Amino acid sequence: MRILSVAAVIMLLASPAFAQIPQMNLLADKPSKTQEEKDADAAREKAYQDTLKKIPDGKPPADPWGNVRATDTPKAPAKAAASAKPKTKTGSTAN
Repeated sequence: MRILSVAAVIMLLASPAFAQIPQMNLLADKPSKTQEEKDADAAREKAYQDTLKKIPDGKPPADPWGNVRATDTPKAPAKAAASAKPKTKTGSTAN
């Protein structure tokens, strides 16, 4: 009786893993394409590529604040020059 229950538990645990195995169909449902179908696909792809080449380039994005901004942006101050200066203490150290 124990062997039967152990076999049932193993079967229940293995069934979800068995369900994930892909079912392979060795017989193709659909035969390969004929030469006419291949030629039609090639013509369709060529027409698609030609159509993509005819699409004009998009305009650059509009910048409504372009006239307000300065053309020359100020550069950030160099940190090396600021850190090279020795720091001076203010105030007295005497008590």
